[in-house]
Amino acid sequence: MNREVIILIADDDDGHAELIRKNLARAGITNNIIHFRDGQEVTDFLFQRGSGPHRKSGDAFVLLLDIRMPKMDGTEVLGQIKSDKELRKIPVVMITTTDDPREVAHCHDLGCSNYITKPVEYDAFVNAIRQLGLFLAVVQVPTINGIH
Repeated sequence: MNREVIILIADDDDGHAELIRKNLARAGITNNIIHFRDGQEVTDFLFQRGSGPHRKSGDAFVLLLDIRMPKMDGTEVLGQIKSDKELRKIPVVMITTTDDPREVAHCHDLGCSNYITKPVEYDAFVNAIRQLGLFLAVVQVPTINGIH
């Protein structure tokens, strides 16, 4: 059984998150989207900690992860996810305003699947999100099992 991939967006900028959501919809991506406003919220969800919502066993996820966030930044979130034997299966796409080559290399070293820079130029950002939408439409994402 192939379950629909749930798109997780971790971005403290509501405007950026809404722009991602709108452009995924324009690209024909109708997957369920869950928005988290900081790194702590998304790790609590994935690691099933705290009092907020938690992931369900058997679901498949793709995480769109901003680097600059309060409480826990994206590279720390990425490191925690990729060091877990089950959660490491989740494709993580870094989406950030930072194009520092050292930061890009660091994220790839930690195990991110892709790195998209949020261009200041609107059309380029829209195009990057549409390409991401096409990627999500064809990629096979493993389900995540196990309770932590």
